[in-house]
Amino acid sequence: MLRIIVSGNGEEYAYLREMKRRAEKIGVEISARVGDIIKDVYENGIAAVNRYSEMLDGGPASEVPGEEIKKAYDSCPADLRRALESAAENIRAYQRKTLNKSWEWSPASGVMLGQRVTPLERVGVYVPGGTAAYPSSVLMNVIPAKVAGVGEIIMVTPPKKDFNIAVLAAAKIAGVDRVIAAGGAQAIAALAYGAGFIPAVDKIVGPGNAYVAAAKRLVFGKVDIDMVAGPSEILVVADKSANPRFVAADLLSQAEHDELSGAILVTTDIDLAKAVARQVEEQAERLPRREIVEKSVKNFGAALVVKSIREAFELANFIAPEHLEILTEDPEEHLGLVKN
Repeated sequence: MLRIIVSGNGEEYAYLREMKRRAEKIGVEISARVGDIIKDVYENGIAAVNRYSEMLDGGPASEVPGEEIKKAYDSCPADLRRALESAAENIRAYQRKTLNKSWEWSPASGVMLGQRVTPLERVGVYVPGGTAAYPSSVLMNVIPAKVAGVGEIIMVTPPKKDFNIAVLAAAKIAGVDRVIAAGGAQAIAALAYGAGFIPAVDKIVGPGNAYVAAAKRLVFGKVDIDMVAGPSEILVVADKSANPRFVAADLLSQAEHDELSGAILVTTDIDLAKAVARQVEEQAERLPRREIVEKSVKNFGAALVVKSIREAFELANFIAPEHLEILTEDPEEHLGLVKN
């Protein structure tokens, strides 16, 4: 399943360039479609949101009642709820440490200088809920906003007949103010411009598929965004000391997100590449999202075997992955080679 390419004749760069071209072509096509959706929502508001929502998600946009969120929290398995609450507290503690604060400075001239940091009034958080649901996305995006003192947090997630209880439980734990069942580019457009009962926000955060990422890119400027995240990708730089089981599991952790996700190993050891390829195949057999994994690994995956660690990082910098993992005997020694 995982293609192995040995460096030496430039095949590795040719493969990566072709992979990038495929992704860019898909990106251009998606951006054009998303642009039409955003324009429609801008001009027609909630009617357009509902039209796309019914067509793509099987039902109109709606607000999730507070009692449904509480019911999900109460019915969430106790061990999972404890794990979510523990994770929430860890995130909260870290965000308090890193919170930007206002400051003032008065030099000898008597001029007062400084910076004032104030929270935004309203933030929209996108939480994937299509082919996969991630309660971690709720915690990681909502809690920093709560710590910063954001006035109102609106969470949007694709409408479903039965919402993922862990996602709704995480929303309650994190302190989401409103949960709205709306997904895709239409939800991003609604948050940017306002649509019926969906209010316009100051900033949109959270991951999503290629359509959500394109929508965030296109509305940036009207609203702020965190970053353009997705489709996900991972690159692992490894030497012979790496555990092939772990490497394969980490590659699959991103490959299962989306058919457009990238999963690349760059290694100095051909035996590790072969062992990881076997592990990817074996572990994928047991995954519920195997079909997605097979497509993403086939089109956007590879094990690249290089002559040196320095060459491995040259490839890593060329790719500039979303997630970079260093699994070598002395990873800290190599940090200086990371540029992108």
